Amino acid sequence: MVQSFGPAAGAQQQRPQRLLDALRAQIRYMHYSLRTEEAYVHWVRAFIRYHGLRHPAEMSRDEIEAFLGWLASERQVAPATHSQALSALLFLYQKVLNMAVPWMDDIGRPKAQRRLPVVLSHDEVARVLAGLGDGPHRLLAEVLYGTGMRLMEGLRLRVKDIEFERRAIIVRHGKGGKDRVVMLPATLEVPLRAQLAASHQLWAADRAVNLAGVDVPFALERKYPRAAASWAWHWVFPQAQPASDPRSGVMRRHHLHDQTFQRAFKFALGAAGIAKPASPHTLRHSFATHLLLAGYDIRTVQELLGHADVSTTMIYTHVLRLGGGAVRSPLDNLAAAAAVSAPPPSPASVPPRPATRAGAPGNFAAAAGAAAGRPPRAREPEPCYVDPPLFSLTTPNCTAAATSVS
Repeated sequence: MVQSFGPAAGAQQQRPQRLLDALRAQIRYMHYSLRTEEAYVHWVRAFIRYHGLRHPAEMSRDEIEAFLGWLASERQVAPATHSQALSALLFLYQKVLNMAVPWMDDIGRPKAQRRLPVVLSHDEVARVLAGLGDGPHRLLAEVLYGTGMRLMEGLRLRVKDIEFERRAIIVRHGKGGKDRVVMLPATLEVPLRAQLAASHQLWAADRAVNLAGVDVPFALERKYPRAAASWAWHWVFPQAQPASDPRSGVMRRHHLHDQTFQRAFKFALGAAGIAKPASPHTLRHSFATHLLLAGYDIRTVQELLGHADVSTTMIYTHVLRLGGGAVRSPLDNLAAAAAVSAPPPSPASVPPRPATRAGAPGNFAAAAGAAAGRPPRAREPEPCYVDPPLFSLTTPNCTAAATSVS
């Protein structure tokens, strides 16, 4: 009798790893963000469901093109969403399934058209901030507008990142994993100190009940076990209630939820009566545009925004040229010519002008021109994109601003 050399009795056979679990493991191995992990898992799951729960290893180019065509024609997704779905499938086949896909390069990617960003004026920003009331949501909006940070960069601020002595805020692990330094607005120093005092109370309450510390990047929690529970690593804008970690499941204190702030911003936008498709990211666009309007160099704005290429920052110079860049419209010239050729009104219909001194008319040049028989000159148009001096800044006209940043 031949004895079989199979696995020992009672030994558990290892279950094969599920596809989506393997996808998550590979994404975390590549150190991709949690948002990227959620997006890739969503598109891979949608791809599998579209083809009747077939395994992706059994499908190839025809199935991928059919799915992408369905997204473009039936779902009518944006080009950026279309490219994201294609990137998720490319990652699945190359990194998870380890399949050679030379035909993937032949699948065309939609070309995304660059759109002008939505920008709020000074008055509109003030009205939105007023609509947020008094609290952490308004302070967060002021930080985003005052420094040009992205929403998640502002939400992930930690106590150690604010340096009051240098009047600087350090943005850690921003887009692309890059760090940068932005200014700390002087008007936010007192509100930020009050916010840190409120955050310290939550930190002390967490320490009293031995709650797990905040999330720290990479392996710092293993290298420095006390770092996650230290005050320096605590959030500037913490959540009111603890919640479970989306990856580890540990109950800990998180920062404010982005969707909570987005809903508050939309409500404030509607209360202010602003009919623009604005979002919290609009505060970043407004920050860059208002700096260029104030005459700052475009390289300075590029460093503050954290753009790798100045061509990305140049999009805001197109916003400055809205309305023709202070170019006089032919329609205005036509109206001015009609006003000059019109017959002068009778003296009885002209109301008396206020006198600037006893017995003298208010406009000496107009009076002298009328006495000499010269027609009045048309008034020059006001500079475009001029707002009330809310922040005591002198706003130049668009031509000067566009010249200074080009």
